[in-house]
Amino acid sequence: MRHYLDHASTSPTRPEVVQAMLPWFGAADPGRNHAEGLAARVAVEEAREQVAAFLGARSREVVFTSGATEAVVTAIWMAQERGDHVVVPAVEHRSVREASTRSAVTVVGVDGAGRVDPDDVAAAVVPGRTALVHCQLANHEVGTVQPVAEVVTRCRRLGVLTHVDAAAAVGHVPVDFGALGADLLSVSAHKFGGPPGMGCLLVRRGLRLPPLLVGGDQERARRAGTENVAGIVGFGAAAAGLAAGGLEDEAVQARTLTAAVVGAVHAGRFGPGVTVLGDLDPTGRLPSLVCLSVAGVEAEPVLLGLDAAGVAVHSGSACSSESLEPSPVLEAMGVDAERSLRVSVGWSTTADDIEAFCAALPDVVARLRALAAS
Repeated sequence: MRHYLDHASTSPTRPEVVQAMLPWFGAADPGRNHAEGLAARVAVEEAREQVAAFLGARSREVVFTSGATEAVVTAIWMAQERGDHVVVPAVEHRSVREASTRSAVTVVGVDGAGRVDPDDVAAAVVPGRTALVHCQLANHEVGTVQPVAEVVTRCRRLGVLTHVDAAAAVGHVPVDFGALGADLLSVSAHKFGGPPGMGCLLVRRGLRLPPLLVGGDQERARRAGTENVAGIVGFGAAAAGLAAGGLEDEAVQARTLTAAVVGAVHAGRFGPGVTVLGDLDPTGRLPSLVCLSVAGVEAEPVLLGLDAAGVAVHSGSACSSESLEPSPVLEAMGVDAERSLRVSVGWSTTADDIEAFCAALPDVVARLRALAAS
């Protein structure tokens, strides 16, 4: 039996989402004025309202994209006309860091938990030059929740646009775009059981910025290309289910499951040299994610050993798995960037999955340490 604990990379599509999508795989172009096109348009706009309600936004603020990566790059592209400088906390996702290099970049450091200081972010703003300030809602590797509201408030006083990468957080903690006050916010549907290849960029009402994708008037001329009707409907279904009470219930369950992993660390069940990374206060961390440091062994053989035992987890950045390169996030935190395990739970995770991990890890680590010592 397999035990999947890598929901922070991608969470399996929920069965109810699949069912909602099935009638729309043969959908007509929602931009056409025949009956088939109009039916598809209604489905798209109903899903837009569902996503907006879930994220505390107006439906007209929702721009559907192919995922959070496109949303991030679009946000950066849109803001370029405002200046030639951006501010990027060191623990931002790779998509944010790499797309930002089109401009001059000031990187802001973090503390040992991976949290940025709002005053440091504000101090990095260059009046008259800074086009955009990034601040993720929560970190994708260690789960640390960032002081986004404080960053947004300071940037608004300075007259600078803010972009929030919420891909790791949406579907796990409440998100209220209107209350947050940010200008741009990126979301990925597959991180919480929606369809892969779907996401959105929230664009604050009244903000007029040039689109990245041109060549059509779709998404109110903010993202050209025929809409993925089935994917959008699935995104809406996932959002609606969580908005109806599922988010709170799943967060409580996720916190219980990750707390069991933390408890196993504190009880010494994994042996010496295994510690929790990020904020040690569970309220300062996403309920669905816990990152462990495992001293004395490399990440790759631990992952392979756990996989052989039927347990799927991850190490390092979600987009660095091909190379298993040292994690820039952990490097910025000042901890060992090559020896970490990220355990992340989701809607389908059970207590048996956590127990399988807790049972397998000590043996895997002990065998690898014995090999290293021989």
